[in-house]
Amino acid sequence: MRWLRRALVAVAVLAALAGGAGWLLLAGSLPQLDGSVAAHGLRAPVAVSRDARGVVTLEARDRRDLAWATGFVHAQERYFQMDLLRRVAAGELAELVGPAAIEVDIRHRRHRFRALAEKVYAGLPPDERALADAYRDGVNAGLAALDVRPWEYLLLRARPQRWRSEDSLLVIEAMFLDLNNDGFDDRDLSLAQMRAALPAPLLALLTARDGTWEAPLQGAASPPPAIPGADVFDLRRIALRAPLDAARIAAALPPPAERPGSNNFAVAGALTASGAAIVANDMHLALRVPNIWFRARLRYPDPAAPGGVRVLNGLTLPGVPALVAGSNGQIAWAFTNSYGDWEDWVRVLRDPADPRRYRVPEGWAGIERHDETIRVHGEAPRTLAVENTRWGPIMAHDVDGTPLALAWTAQLPRALNLELMRLEQAADAGAALAMAPTFGMPAQNFVVGDAHGRIGWTLTGNALPLRAGFDPRFPADWSAPGSGWVGFAAPAQYPRIEDPADGRLWTANNRTTSDAWLALLGDSGYDNGARARQIRDDLRARTRFAPADLLAIQLDDRALFLARWQRLLQDTLAGNREPALVEMRRLSARWSGRADTDSVAYRLVRAFRDEVEQQALAPFAARVQARFPDFRWPQELDREAAVWALATRQPPNLLDPRYPDWHALLASSARAVAERLGAEPGGLAAQSWGEHNTAAIRHPLSAALPGLLARFLDMPREPLPGDADMPRVQAPAFGASERFGIMPGHEDHSYLHMPGGQSDHPLSPYHGAGHEDWVHGAPTPLLPGPARHRLTLQPAAAR
Repeated sequence: MRWLRRALVAVAVLAALAGGAGWLLLAGSLPQLDGSVAAHGLRAPVAVSRDARGVVTLEARDRRDLAWATGFVHAQERYFQMDLLRRVAAGELAELVGPAAIEVDIRHRRHRFRALAEKVYAGLPPDERALADAYRDGVNAGLAALDVRPWEYLLLRARPQRWRSEDSLLVIEAMFLDLNNDGFDDRDLSLAQMRAALPAPLLALLTARDGTWEAPLQGAASPPPAIPGADVFDLRRIALRAPLDAARIAAALPPPAERPGSNNFAVAGALTASGAAIVANDMHLALRVPNIWFRARLRYPDPAAPGGVRVLNGLTLPGVPALVAGSNGQIAWAFTNSYGDWEDWVRVLRDPADPRRYRVPEGWAGIERHDETIRVHGEAPRTLAVENTRWGPIMAHDVDGTPLALAWTAQLPRALNLELMRLEQAADAGAALAMAPTFGMPAQNFVVGDAHGRIGWTLTGNALPLRAGFDPRFPADWSAPGSGWVGFAAPAQYPRIEDPADGRLWTANNRTTSDAWLALLGDSGYDNGARARQIRDDLRARTRFAPADLLAIQLDDRALFLARWQRLLQDTLAGNREPALVEMRRLSARWSGRADTDSVAYRLVRAFRDEVEQQALAPFAARVQARFPDFRWPQELDREAAVWALATRQPPNLLDPRYPDWHALLASSARAVAERLGAEPGGLAAQSWGEHNTAAIRHPLSAALPGLLARFLDMPREPLPGDADMPRVQAPAFGASERFGIMPGHEDHSYLHMPGGQSDHPLSPYHGAGHEDWVHGAPTPLLPGPARHRLTLQPAAAR
């Protein structure tokens, strides 16, 4: 029925573009799939083929031509996505989409990433600069070869600007923004407010970790949190300045947001029939149309490769010429966000006699001022004054009003390069691990396995700061000699595990280390560890593995994390005779132990846990909010340890005085859920998890389009299994941006699927292709199938 969908889309787009010319314009922006294209800049012909899912195979005579051809294909299929990535990083989005993006531009422009990218590009090694230039030329050739500019620009009434070499570095900065709190460390600001308003033992409880769920690769789990006694803090004796305001508390305690993360894990060759390792990866990101990744197979001659031909299979990121994750035939590699601490707030002590100066260890330094022009589509430009210090731009204020500059690794020239591309030549896991500390990219958990069966883990990123003289959890004064960031970790200082005795490795945004390694990494909000523990235990439950076994782990939607909350809900409602709560107990007793789409019990238990969290933490949030009206509970701060300790150990001194006892608070939480969900259509019994967790994977422009067009431009709205604290992470517009399991040297037995398809063009045969495999967890082959389309990129004759 894909032909019907494309026909309906065509009709809708035709109406949206108003007139018969609309069809020609829309069709003219489709990529060329067959024939040949003569292009300047190529040294030799490049073969471009696509299979039934649109997976592209590029075959070139050398790596430079391959970078050119990658840029050509990326531009034809995904130029709008690439443009958004560079504009988001540079703070230039409003120039394209208008005033709705001004606030985003203001926040991001303070980092001045455009100027940084230009500086870094000028200093790249010649081989990296040559690849960036070749990719740039291919992008611009691919864009120019379209008969009509990409369809998104038709709707925006704009013209795409040419790609520049430094734009590939901006795409890397966009990933820093996505993975590092959008370039604004609000967690530490909120912690500073909490420290100022709450006693230290209470803050320790509210920021504690729950060792029950932790599964570090190295070191022990965290101890149980300590409950402060009434002599430290007693809500029964504390009068808040105003009664609890439900709306204000809800604003201060928003539900935890989906956070960029991932799962990666590996098994050694001793546990596989082939003797090769298997590496699995599912990177959890915002889901949209098109998907962030673009599938490709890249081939070029390489004497060091098996058979003399280097074959890369996996995921590319439109905007850069590299294979980001996948296989080179000898190794396979995967990433998860490390959640180490790569941002610090620095107190800027201005000179009272001259506020243009600030204190530094050697005396005084001048604040740099940059006037940045933010262009706005359809409106007059804005001017943004950026004040910059040696540590970073001034972006916030401490609890006492002192200006704060943000020190962030993404602002350092050393943090950007194209060294990731060296993985293409890595012959084994050891060589890949040695390369990781040189990569100019966000600090990630890097798991690698090779065809010989070896596996390993370390961190990527070449800007791991060495700290001295301050507590990185809070804003600090770096003006004293020997304080602040005093250097960067050498490769020998990076945490690294090779060939673990049990042949298994796993990371899932959890705390992976302890002691000196943890001191180096810091903590910007690790996951509670439930996902990591479930993956670890799944791995330990088997003694032999094939790739399909790793996919089964990625699809594991068992709700082990919520099982104790289900028991608590049942106990809370035992003996209660309120009709709504009697029904709630009956429905929640039908516990399947999974985040199934048809499970009412799962949704009720999940909602109960969230409501208990709100009610248990409300008085502490109110206490901080009374002093700091803008306070928001840190999204990056896991709340499970504190909330479970409060709900089960039930200290009277930490109970909201509105309740006579903790049982009353728990019953009130259940009642609130029953009332809220019971008011939905069909009543409580109709509130399945799938009804709540329904896909909303949309194109960035679809919300502004007529309903019919938006419906067929976006992915289908369908219920999805999975949730946050289990391997199968899933929310309506967040989750696994891909899943793969790769056995290097045996790529024909490996799989890779992803949502959204290869193309964002509604008339493309590859719009949404492969999406249903992702929805249903089908193991789409990693290797492309037979070619359906063939295109040759020919060097143009010299003039």
